[in-house]
Amino acid sequence: MNTTLRDAMLRLQRDGLDRLDAQMLLLLALQRSAHDRAWLLAHDGDVLEAPAKLLLDELVQRRERGEPMAYLRGDQEFFGLQLQVDPRVLVPRPDTETLVNWALDMLDTNGKPASVLDLGTGSGAIALALASQRPMASVSASDASAEALVVARANAQRLGLPVQFHAGSWLDAVPDLRFDLIVSNPPYIADGDPHLAALTHEPLSALTAGADGLKDIRAIIANAPKALEPGGWLLIEHGFDQAATVRALLQTAGFKQVSSRTDLAAIERCSGGQWPQQR
Repeated sequence: MNTTLRDAMLRLQRDGLDRLDAQMLLLLALQRSAHDRAWLLAHDGDVLEAPAKLLLDELVQRRERGEPMAYLRGDQEFFGLQLQVDPRVLVPRPDTETLVNWALDMLDTNGKPASVLDLGTGSGAIALALASQRPMASVSASDASAEALVVARANAQRLGLPVQFHAGSWLDAVPDLRFDLIVSNPPYIADGDPHLAALTHEPLSALTAGADGLKDIRAIIANAPKALEPGGWLLIEHGFDQAATVRALLQTAGFKQVSSRTDLAAIERCSGGQWPQQR
């Protein structure tokens, strides 16, 4: 007896997948766009051919093992850009758009074409979003992972966005350069955090940062002044409960106008400050 697309959907949902996941996996198996959900509903009586069924079974097994849907698709949308992603990089999260929006506000108040650095760029999401929205800015990005930089460079080339990439750990990657704006979404999860169990498919080095999750943020704040132009800004994404601590670190380091920005859930998601014009 032939299996229809409707039969496949019902089986996936009986097996515990939610409706959206089931639809996305079925579309992937059929090699159709994730935007073809209406097509799927209109063709639910079509037969699921054997090659698509085999691919669907493989995709379901990967999803049940916790692999992110973005890795199964091979891409993820971020700030209107379609980015290629795989296990070499973190999947860009919508929360990080808060950081991008703040950075864009800072660029708009700069009054001249600005130089920007994205520290720990991963897939290139932040740097590429800024380059796409503010083409007059000079955008650079760094990462300690050579594999992540391969992904980021490929995304930049495919999107035709001029970002300069540098290899190295945090600001060691750009020892002789200064910037008007430095942004970063560094690792900020504590080493023993129980939430890590759900993130085993993503690169651990891009997630964890010491016993309290603040090791990399401390390093960035301590070293950013030597890489900032006078009056330049440092903006950092952090954990949902780290804003007060990050603000204190910024103030102790000498940053002024220190504040935080909230995401769509009203959580303080990013903190930043301005390096003084004169010391």
